[in-house]
Amino acid sequence: MIDKNQSRLRRARKTRLKQRQIEAVRLTVHRTNSHIYAQIIAPGGNQVLASASTVEKEVRGKLANGGNMKAAELVGQRIAEKAKQAGLESVAFDRSGYRYHGRVKALADAARAGGLKF
Repeated sequence: MIDKNQSRLRRARKTRLKQRQIEAVRLTVHRTNSHIYAQIIAPGGNQVLASASTVEKEVRGKLANGGNMKAAELVGQRIAEKAKQAGLESVAFDRSGYRYHGRVKALADAARAGGLKF
């Protein structure tokens, strides 16, 4: 019996394989019930170039709850700022097998608004 998480990881594997073939810098998203995390990963997959999450002290001070749309938008803005500081403007969006809906979509839209292209 395959559970939800294994199905999600299977979907994510297909996306990551394609992104590895085109040697793309990836913006990955991970979400839990109480937090959302975003990382920008180098083409080889061996180095994190920038990261943002609702666990960071600066973000926690602004939010009452880290697991909602407002939190996802804030993390999207922060990852876009950090990507600019690292000299990146174009990334491939890796939604990690999650549906492009709700918090994942809010994070992506905020990152786009912050100047990231994907």
